[in-house]
Amino acid sequence: MKYLTADAISEALRGNPVRQLINGSMVDGAETLEVINPATGEACAIAPVASLRQLDEAVDAARRSQQSWGGLPLTERRTALKGLATILREHVAELAALLTLEQGRPLAQTEAEVMRAAMLLEAMLTIDIDDEILREDESGRVILQHKPIGVVGAIAPWNVPIGLAVPKITHALYAGNTVVLKPSQYTPLATLRLGEYASNLFPPGVLNVLNGGNDLGERICTHPDIAKISLTGSVPTGKRVMASAAASLKRLTLELGGNDACIVRQDADVDKIAPALFAAAFINSGQVCMAIKRLFVHQDLHERLVEKLGGLAAKAKVGDGFDSTSQMGPVQNRAQYESVKAVLAEVAADPAAIIVAGGEALSRQGFFIAPTVVSGVREGNSLVDKETFGPVLPVLSFQTDEEAIERANAGSMGLGASVWGNDLKMAEHVARQLVAGTVWINRHVGVDPLVPFGGAKESGLGRQFGKAGLLEFTETSALFVPRANK
Repeated sequence: MKYLTADAISEALRGNPVRQLINGSMVDGAETLEVINPATGEACAIAPVASLRQLDEAVDAARRSQQSWGGLPLTERRTALKGLATILREHVAELAALLTLEQGRPLAQTEAEVMRAAMLLEAMLTIDIDDEILREDESGRVILQHKPIGVVGAIAPWNVPIGLAVPKITHALYAGNTVVLKPSQYTPLATLRLGEYASNLFPPGVLNVLNGGNDLGERICTHPDIAKISLTGSVPTGKRVMASAAASLKRLTLELGGNDACIVRQDADVDKIAPALFAAAFINSGQVCMAIKRLFVHQDLHERLVEKLGGLAAKAKVGDGFDSTSQMGPVQNRAQYESVKAVLAEVAADPAAIIVAGGEALSRQGFFIAPTVVSGVREGNSLVDKETFGPVLPVLSFQTDEEAIERANAGSMGLGASVWGNDLKMAEHVARQLVAGTVWINRHVGVDPLVPFGGAKESGLGRQFGKAGLLEFTETSALFVPRANK
């Protein structure tokens, strides 16, 4: 069934509320919380909240089921996970409607999120993680084994709930681990519903999905029976998780914030690239870790590109995600909304700043910010120095490639970066000097499931995707086997 309005999916939730998956059973929480629709700022659903005792039950179930699950042949784990991709496709209409209700993105975009999650999952299942022979000679063989770690605590964010939770499930389960997954308390609905649909897909205890706030997340990070944490979140959250996990030396994969720089060289075609730059900066209303956050443009092109981007921002349709004409939705929650407004206030007080488009919250219900393009700002303004995580883009001018590289590399983050221009040899020369986990040429945003993704500097620890990302969910063990006596 396709849900075309917030009222329709909210009514469906009243008749069939979301519950938590613990040890193969759907259970209520010890408490409940109201989920807020960011398009209205009002409660739209009730979600369960797990107690610490329920977390202990989930972790215990995951621990007890891990050995048998990890002992299955890789082909059997692959088959079960393919079933999760099927579930995503079969229930795309409901899951997308839940995402739009709780997260705010337009319905067509949340449908794409669910379908892309299924595609990423299936692509990752083509990766082989069998044992490797490192050496074989007259003395014997050295075999590199990739063994499961144990129970993985997966903590997903609010900006792309399904799109970022499903890869965590896939990495962990495919490698033979079991999972306790916690979605953001701001966006638990679609993830909890996915847990319900997957409840009969895996043996009890293999996948557990619980909802809760910071106290639940902290306990996941300190729980003695959880061996690894996989987190997507902010840099401050990542640092807290790392500190909490240190006592038991948990394995960590942290995909954290980004203040991505984009360099537009002098030979770029402004008319051609402006729409792509706008899309990469304002995707999900700027609430994507790898979106363009700082746009450096050669001084000869700066004025023209600013004008083009301002025109695109002025024309963009911002509205409720259930309105089929909306191109951009709201900021997801009130705290982030207030944070973005504070950045706009600082920009408005900066005498050098020129607000080309937007620059204010929209006068309506919900957490809507007008798509904003700002010229004239420089380093020292929070819009440039920090990750705003909202629909606000600074466009800065530079004179030489060397200047652009130095400024792009400044700061503590290094998730993604890009270089744009017609001379691919020179673009690659510049791109090779950027400090980031991923660098694109003539594009920005997007992951390849077969290519490792992660951040440099404070933008993360470890990698997701590709064989390198998958192996982070294994314990490497070298086995020395002597040659048999003749």
